[in-house]
Amino acid sequence: MNTFGYNIRLTTFGESHGPALGGILDGFPPMVKIDFEKVKEDMEKRAPGRQAFTSPRKEPDEVEFLSGLSADGVTLGTPIGFIIRNKDQRSGDYAGYAGRFRPNHADYTYYSKYGINEFAGGGRASARATVSWVAAGALCRQWLATKGVTVSARFIETNSVEEAASNGDSTGGIVEGVINGLPVGVGEPLFGKLHSRLAAAMMSINAAKAFEYGDGVASAYSFGSNVQDLMIPDNNAAGGYRFLTNHSGGIQGGISNGMPVNFKVYFKPTPTLMREMDAYDTEGKHVIIPPKGRHDPCVAKRAPAIVEAMALLTVADLMRYM
Repeated sequence: MNTFGYNIRLTTFGESHGPALGGILDGFPPMVKIDFEKVKEDMEKRAPGRQAFTSPRKEPDEVEFLSGLSADGVTLGTPIGFIIRNKDQRSGDYAGYAGRFRPNHADYTYYSKYGINEFAGGGRASARATVSWVAAGALCRQWLATKGVTVSARFIETNSVEEAASNGDSTGGIVEGVINGLPVGVGEPLFGKLHSRLAAAMMSINAAKAFEYGDGVASAYSFGSNVQDLMIPDNNAAGGYRFLTNHSGGIQGGISNGMPVNFKVYFKPTPTLMREMDAYDTEGKHVIIPPKGRHDPCVAKRAPAIVEAMALLTVADLMRYM
């Protein structure tokens, strides 16, 4: 399952400490003029080493486009191939980790499923793999902008990231997203509902533990009379109607209703701690995982760019032939 989407399909490849990561974006519309500076801006938002209390790994995260674009940057409608070369991988940081199952990582499950796992940086299970998602999302952002659709996200700090980092610990966090400008009618019932597609996309992100949209979990504690989204005619609104409230989060019956789609993604604490941790190896022997390597004390801090990318890919896929 290395391919995301149906009408616009992203297939990705690469490991955290390999020579490069990349992807093929197929089904993307032709005749879209790509602004490479804006692609760079999106990549910068996800890149490590740009914010305080994030991984100090220094990666330029420059996208090299190999196909699907004309000489002047216009999409051809053919598969868009691209790579992002790794420049600052330090596999030596993971020396001695081979055959050891780090707590809450994918080491054990990958090893159990495949009989092998890439211990350097987590390999394919690393959040480094999301760099390709952001590159593809950056292209989708520019096409959706021509339709008046925008996506934004922000980090919500739940515990002090600085305190967690100074104690060699980690913390979780929340990323809040919003999709503006969607026309009425985006989403495919019954099993391709807009919110179910968004949920699947967000829960594909490393360390994501929960997704909610609109009133979300609070709906379970509400009375129906308190969460009715009443509508009134409005010729200036999408579909000719405007809603007085947005408890539904812009989605009703799995289909967009023209209101902003607002949602939250909840992230767990980074499993790697800068302190010794007890673990076991492939032979069932007790081992100690030493505190080394370069990690984000809060993965959610850099996640807004990834959340935006997955929302962009989801919406672009659903709107490709609208």
